[in-house]
Amino acid sequence: MARGRALHYDAGRLGAKGHAMTVGFIGLGKMGGAIARRLLRHRALQVFDLRADAVAAQAAAGATAAPSVAALAAACDTVMLCLPTSDDVRRVVIDAGLLANLPADGVIVDMTTGDPTATREMAAAVSKAGRHMIDAPVSGGPIGADSGTLAIMVGAPDALLARLAPIFAEISPNVFHAGQVGAGHTMKLVNNLTSAGNRLVAFEALALAAKNGLDPRRCVEIMQKSSGRSFMTEVIFPRFIFSGTLDQGFSLGLMLKDVTLATKLGADSATPLTIGNHTREVLQKAVTEDGADADLCTLIRHYEKAAGTKLV
Repeated sequence: MARGRALHYDAGRLGAKGHAMTVGFIGLGKMGGAIARRLLRHRALQVFDLRADAVAAQAAAGATAAPSVAALAAACDTVMLCLPTSDDVRRVVIDAGLLANLPADGVIVDMTTGDPTATREMAAAVSKAGRHMIDAPVSGGPIGADSGTLAIMVGAPDALLARLAPIFAEISPNVFHAGQVGAGHTMKLVNNLTSAGNRLVAFEALALAAKNGLDPRRCVEIMQKSSGRSFMTEVIFPRFIFSGTLDQGFSLGLMLKDVTLATKLGADSATPLTIGNHTREVLQKAVTEDGADADLCTLIRHYEKAAGTKLV
């Protein structure tokens, strides 16, 4: 199985034993809800969420609302999770009855941005029960899910990746095999640590530009054709900063969680993360002042205030 590049598959619908896969989806927030909508274009889907309105929205789009985690698990051989944290995943898998009710040889696909260590521990427990658990976090946000352009980072044995390839292909063609179980979550933490660090330096640099008389929009336009280009100059500034919305649909609290997991992984593996730890401190300060639910783009206000300038 190739690694280090996108994997492309035909979007068939047969499971390991040649029968049609029955799929359930738990966790219908902004990201999970968008992925579920994508899947509904191609297949029947059972869904569950603690929020009745989220379930109702999916049901209106054609999904079948399950009354409980246990009921959904009993009706599906593949269950996908997109939850805030690995602790939430553990509660669903163990406490709420997902593992106990999933048919033998069933698969749990954890699309949460989670803790690789916790994922491996849960996967081992799931394996002992005669089921499987893999990690497949994504990058690209709800917009990427709706447009079918997400990057899917899979940590799984080759055979399980091949078995689930038809489902992943319905979400996006950009499927990457990162390695064995836990590797997908490690890759996602590496990605989000890079993204968060890029954001901080881009906000700081654009505040410097504005303070010294440059037009921020013109500055971003020039950077897009220069070595300073990034996702920030390509997407975040044009779409969410200069528009004045400051709302990309991803919270300060979630990014703090992801960066904290990355810095914990660094400490656990004796890997210095000087910039990563500084990034975590900046995000923690912003969460303390603005609240965990504030959008990540509102961080620009802290840089404007510190420099005594305005970008929008």
